[in-house]
Amino acid sequence: MLFIELDRTHERSFTKQIYIQIRKKIVSGLLKAGDRLPSTRELSKDLGVARNTVLTAYELLVSEEFLYSLPGAGFYVGPEISRVKQPVQIGDSIAASLSDMTLPNELINFDSGLPALDLFPRSKWNHAAAKALNEAPASVLGYDDPQGRPELREALSGYLKRTRGIECRPEQIIITSGTKQGLTLVAKSLLNDKSEVWIEDPTNENVKQIFLYHTNKIIPFSVDEHGITPYLFPRDRKPTLIFVTPSHQFPMGGILPIKRRLELVEFARKSGCYILEDDYDSEFTYQGLPANSLYEFDSKYVIHAGTFSKTMFPSLRLGYLVVPNKLVPLIREWKRLADHHSNSIYQLALMRFLESGEMERHIRRMKKVYLSRRDHLLALLRKYFGDNVTVYGFHAGMHIVAEFVGGSFPEETIRQLLNRGIYVVPVEKHAIVKGNHSSQIILGYASLCYDDMERGLEILKEVLEEHY
Repeated sequence: MLFIELDRTHERSFTKQIYIQIRKKIVSGLLKAGDRLPSTRELSKDLGVARNTVLTAYELLVSEEFLYSLPGAGFYVGPEISRVKQPVQIGDSIAASLSDMTLPNELINFDSGLPALDLFPRSKWNHAAAKALNEAPASVLGYDDPQGRPELREALSGYLKRTRGIECRPEQIIITSGTKQGLTLVAKSLLNDKSEVWIEDPTNENVKQIFLYHTNKIIPFSVDEHGITPYLFPRDRKPTLIFVTPSHQFPMGGILPIKRRLELVEFARKSGCYILEDDYDSEFTYQGLPANSLYEFDSKYVIHAGTFSKTMFPSLRLGYLVVPNKLVPLIREWKRLADHHSNSIYQLALMRFLESGEMERHIRRMKKVYLSRRDHLLALLRKYFGDNVTVYGFHAGMHIVAEFVGGSFPEETIRQLLNRGIYVVPVEKHAIVKGNHSSQIILGYASLCYDDMERGLEILKEVLEEHY
């Protein structure tokens, strides 16, 4: 017996309900190829509907080849239909960029690391990826060079020269599975339990955690509105590594002046330490050209780390290191031991994306979008908070820092905002020395539409007024 339940209060016709329920049973495999269905007379009697209602439903299924009919013998499930699989339901959620928290898609997400994923040119990328897969020799599907595909490193060398003024040979580039892996490879190559690492404060919490796996001698240096202050470094100590984000200090947003850049490089030369430069979103500069890379000033003591998570999409999981010649073999070996190599087909697709100019066209489009979204967010902050908010880091990047007069963002407040549908991260989360940034939050704007920004700030204002 074919069990079908009709909802007589539903606006959908009986014919449509019968059609949908039989189709589901076929697609799910409950009805298999060759199974005979009840006659139209039998089913109409069982359901208490007109025979023509069932006949119309059967004919719809025949027209879509779910069923076929034999004259005088009835209706049967089609021979191929039972093999149809239920479509995979892909969850619509996203992980926070700097933690393992999974966020529902309906949340108003002020995440600092999230680009406008809906504006990425999927068709162009799909074309590059398909071409890479179809034209690659079979050997590319096997294990590959830990340092990365030579074709991508060649293309990346040209791209960095055009866009960042970095002169490097392809042999100095190591392809990574994102910046975090790049930092981990550097840490494994350079650090031990006696090593001293100097880092900005505040800084990306993940960076501190990566270094702490290798040494507990993490020395913070407070940043001002421009970034780190090399002239305050103690001259009687020698770090192994200095970690900086000079093009757009994370999270405060300062752009390190040329004088400080030169001081930083000079300190590294004299002390013999390495500088690890995280160039995470320098492509998005809204006043003038992007700031000079530290690697431009010294290729012997500076390690340059870059990513495609901000310019393209995070799940691509491709980044790169530009390293001094003497460090290439060691970092390459740690990469081999970590995951052998990054996805070869995606590397070749990225090479095509760079060589075609599509990457730079996409970045130019996104700069216009992000500039407009930044300006809108700044206008909304003035509208809702007036003189009670101070904004930092708005000249570049995909986020700003907002400081609220009389405000504070302890865990309870952040949790309440989350319960109200808003995701924000307090600057204090990334501070090593606690207590100096309690009234500041990071507001990412790249992925947000105007309506979400406005609604988000309305809720933020309501919550702050409830607390203070």
